[in-house]
Amino acid sequence: MKVCIMCGGEGTRLRPLTFERPKPCIPIMNIPSLQHLVSHLSNLGFSDVVLTVGYMAEEIEQALGDGSLFNVSLHYVREKTKLGTAGSVKNAQRHLEDGKFLVVGGDHVTDLNLREFYREHLHGHGILSIGLVSIDDPGEYGIAEIDADYHVKRFREKPSPGEIFSNLASTGMYVCNPEVLDHIPAGKQYDFARDLFPALMEEDLLLKGWLARGNWTDVGSPRSLRQAERWKLQELPHTSISGDLSMHGARVVGPVQMGGSITLGVGSRIIGPVAIGAGTTIGEHVLVGPYTSLGEGCTIRGHTKIFSSSIYNRVVVGRNSTVSGSVIDNDTVVGDDCSIENDTVIGPRVRLADSVVVHSGTRLWPEVTVAQGTVVKEHVLNSEYDLRYEGS
Repeated sequence: MKVCIMCGGEGTRLRPLTFERPKPCIPIMNIPSLQHLVSHLSNLGFSDVVLTVGYMAEEIEQALGDGSLFNVSLHYVREKTKLGTAGSVKNAQRHLEDGKFLVVGGDHVTDLNLREFYREHLHGHGILSIGLVSIDDPGEYGIAEIDADYHVKRFREKPSPGEIFSNLASTGMYVCNPEVLDHIPAGKQYDFARDLFPALMEEDLLLKGWLARGNWTDVGSPRSLRQAERWKLQELPHTSISGDLSMHGARVVGPVQMGGSITLGVGSRIIGPVAIGAGTTIGEHVLVGPYTSLGEGCTIRGHTKIFSSSIYNRVVVGRNSTVSGSVIDNDTVVGDDCSIENDTVIGPRVRLADSVVVHSGTRLWPEVTVAQGTVVKEHVLNSEYDLRYEGS
């Protein structure tokens, strides 16, 4: 079975995390999220993988290589200009026109049975099938109305209040007949939801819906990123240690996934599910709560508390500090007695002096420095980097 994975976007909504990596390479449990996706697809039998790449393509190729580690055959297709979702798939037409194929986004994290989705389409008569999921607030997605035969009767992209005729949101996952490619113009920006679906429906071509059951998110915001990692951590079956572990009166309540050369100080408590990267040192009387990942080479000093957060590589968190529901990027240093509140995103190489408080929902751009005792109530940007954080 064949799948096309779209990996061309810049991920501006996830800045500052996407300045130095493409969105599909944001780590979840210390490995690029794209690796989770390709592994899931491979396990379902999708062994022929086509990736459309643009922004920081080299990072994506480095994360997946030739696909042999995932037991798949990989083909990379580069975009010279932004082509949109459907345009990027059209650009890969030479790899896709020999049969029906699945389309997914490179930022998707899911446990959906996409083999079932593919086979449902094979047995139907639609030119294209849309994966749909029922959600409480569909206003940020495309929504579909279907009948009892799963035929799509209406589709609307990002409806306004009063236009939300359904709570069935498009997952951005599709199964396509190869003739769909003939309806996509070459070399121009063209999207599935905004452009292609209305055009196909105007021609009275049959679109079908598939009702998904399970976990799915596109990692398009810090909150959805945290949710995705929570799901992956919940899949940990037991505590595992890949190498040597030094413990001195600490306690581990699994499941916890540990790399090698980890040190846990006296009186520390690790309450799973938690992932800890190799070479990380945790000081005395530290509490690491459930749904947390710590990257490689981190230093967590004494009496610190970390809850439901994603800490990337080589981060230092000072004594008696608290980090809750936040993401902290590589090589950042958090001082003593700091409080990092929920839904905060801190970029790489940031320096927080002692006694800093960062309010919920705040973002700190790479390489900013925050003085001692500062209360950060709004985004702290760095003019050396692009200042936009809205968009794709």
